[in-house]
Amino acid sequence: MINFRTEIALPKATRQLSYRKNALMVGSCFTENIGNYLQKHYFPLSANPCGILYNPASIAECIRFLINQQQIGTSDLFEANGLWNNFSFHSRFSHPEKDTALALMNGSLSNATNQLKSASHLFLTFGTSWVYRDKENGLIAGNCHKLPANRFIRERLNVDEMAEQWISLLNQLYAIHPDLCIVFTISPIRHLKDGSYENQVSKSALFLLIDKLLSHFETDKVSYFPSYELVMDELRDYRFYATDMLHLSESATLFVQEKFNEVFLDSESKEIIFTIGKIVKSLSHKTFNVTNSSYKDLLSKLQDEANKMNTKYPGIDFNNLIIDIIQKMEL
Repeated sequence: MINFRTEIALPKATRQLSYRKNALMVGSCFTENIGNYLQKHYFPLSANPCGILYNPASIAECIRFLINQQQIGTSDLFEANGLWNNFSFHSRFSHPEKDTALALMNGSLSNATNQLKSASHLFLTFGTSWVYRDKENGLIAGNCHKLPANRFIRERLNVDEMAEQWISLLNQLYAIHPDLCIVFTISPIRHLKDGSYENQVSKSALFLLIDKLLSHFETDKVSYFPSYELVMDELRDYRFYATDMLHLSESATLFVQEKFNEVFLDSESKEIIFTIGKIVKSLSHKTFNVTNSSYKDLLSKLQDEANKMNTKYPGIDFNNLIIDIIQKMEL
């Protein structure tokens, strides 16, 4: 029988994710897509404490914040377009009130720092090796916050320099968290604003960086998940893209998510995520009358199912799911 598509080999991870352990994800759109899915299914996961980040230097800085339990100070903020910002944080943390912006940034860092302390896995997704360096302070901007382009110098990160930085950073991480499993992946989203050729060179630099890290560390500590190859080689069709022909369609994202689950979720977690998925789907149904008795009966049944999960899986906390159901019942 002729196989009309390239299939990417995906052996199960030696160390798998579990609802009984925390996890952390940092990086570009892959992190947002996979992270949002897991969080929607109440997985104990923290995703992008600094918001979406694309380049390895900015992602490294975010990890360094967590290692050093660092907080952002007022002097680290700048005002632009009526908002208080920080180059290391996505604009979703920006705010017209300085104190609010600080609270949003530092609250997110604190939560992720605590999550990392007990995390079994850290997933890191690189999107591009092109960066924008601020002319005023020489720092690489994780987000330029719509400042004028002439304020920045555009450059591509050097593979050897990135590898040196990341080897040092991972050694710091393992000194604090010796059992941490780190998984690298490369975003399949193309940065065509950089140019087609420049995007290819940029992605190639990321592959070379990860290859150096895989060669330097033991396989039980550092591994690679082929999200890029799943899209570019196995799907390989524009029907799996959104209308901009750059970002992935919902079906493509779901495909990669299913492959991720096959590789990383243990059997118990697959059972849990399936059950929670049915509850979440029921909760998402819109009703025009929240006081309707049948709707209340549905919520009551969902609450019973969530309570049964607490009994079936002792040691796993489903209280957030139960609270969300109760809140809908009280509307």
